[in-house]
Amino acid sequence: MPQYDYDLFVIGAGSGGVRAARLASKAGARVAIAEQVQVGGTCVLRGCVPKKLLVYGAEFGQAFRDAKGFGWTVEWARFDWATLRDHVQAEVNRLSGLYQKNLDAASVEMIEDRAIVVDPHRVRLTGDGREFTAERILIAVGGHTTRPTDIPGQELGITSTDCFTLESLPSSVVIAGGGYIALEFANIFSGLGVETTVVYRGERILRGFDHDIRAHVQADMQRTGVHIMCGSTITGVEAIGENRKLVTLSNSMRIETDHVLWAIGREPNTNGMGLEAAGVRLTARGAVAVDEFSRSSVPSIWAIGDVTDRVNLTPVAIREAVAFVETEFMGRPTSFDHADVASAVFSRPAVGSVGLTEEQAREKVGKIRVFRTNFRAMKNILAGNEQRVLMKLIVAADSDRVVGVHIAGSEGPELIQLAAIAVKAGLTKAQWDATCAVHPTAAEELVLMGEPIAHDNEAPA
Repeated sequence: MPQYDYDLFVIGAGSGGVRAARLASKAGARVAIAEQVQVGGTCVLRGCVPKKLLVYGAEFGQAFRDAKGFGWTVEWARFDWATLRDHVQAEVNRLSGLYQKNLDAASVEMIEDRAIVVDPHRVRLTGDGREFTAERILIAVGGHTTRPTDIPGQELGITSTDCFTLESLPSSVVIAGGGYIALEFANIFSGLGVETTVVYRGERILRGFDHDIRAHVQADMQRTGVHIMCGSTITGVEAIGENRKLVTLSNSMRIETDHVLWAIGREPNTNGMGLEAAGVRLTARGAVAVDEFSRSSVPSIWAIGDVTDRVNLTPVAIREAVAFVETEFMGRPTSFDHADVASAVFSRPAVGSVGLTEEQAREKVGKIRVFRTNFRAMKNILAGNEQRVLMKLIVAADSDRVVGVHIAGSEGPELIQLAAIAVKAGLTKAQWDATCAVHPTAAEELVLMGEPIAHDNEAPA
């Protein structure tokens, strides 16, 4: 008789948890997975997928304006929020159903309840109180949106999760935050005709991205009508009738708005899970501390994805899941390399980035060469659209290796996937230059930047 009820018990049915459960089950393990909300996790239900669909919807406004330069008349166009909202939710539910079908096909037992850890080999369901034992426990519960609990009236605001199911499209919104979630929703709301204000405490949006990209995106968002107020914070929110709010800023300004959106980050979902009582060490931010193989301080408990607060991206969680199964069920010790992971921001313009920023390269690599180009895409010229594309390569001077690629432009997220292959492979600038351009495309500029704009450790312009 088996010593444990399961070989693997997964808590959290997001992209990472589902992938680990399926692969482990296919490898012959007895697997159960518990989820308290709906299969799919943040990415499918309240993150990447519905957000990108809303971005697509918001892009049509500019597309209709651009169409005039190509001879099209589309003055009849009008937008209906309920149609987009409901179609997005229908797609989200369809994808959730596919996740469930894949779990069923892999013979993974699905438990619709919240599970917490009791000890290194035991979990408890908070709904019906049942307990199960498992040889291995995998924590894949992701993270949640946060609110500034110290600001009066913060409860009057909403988070990104709420944005997907708004009853009606607001006429105005104030967004607190300057990261990718804040800017993506600024893009969505502004693109749909909502008066949009971004309030950010830093001196420039997109902290952590290359300084040229940050400046380019901020300037272009302001050009297209998004109000960006840096060096400020929200100090209070008041209800003023007819579902309106009065927002007070640290610079003493006051703004009336329909909604206040808190987009100030996410935190790991570890509260109340019993992890510390079971001996699992957490970081200062409440994330599960793990080694390169995603093992926690308790040998029988692992964690992957956003709950570990390493690189909080869905594809990373999936790759961590694969590495976990390879290590524990396939006998092939595997760790996922978190270096040179590409990322995208669906702002306007969109951003694609991989590798080191110029600032990081100067600190970590030393002598570098910087290549940069700034141009208006062919399509935008005929359309009369002033949006420009910025591309930037960071090259290690001694090895000639391209250590960073940064793109701000409508195709940036698509282009960066292929650029990431080259950066991960360690290709040199000479090899990039030896690649023939594809004309006429925006992408050809990546292999046509011949002269560096800054040499060695010279400060950037």
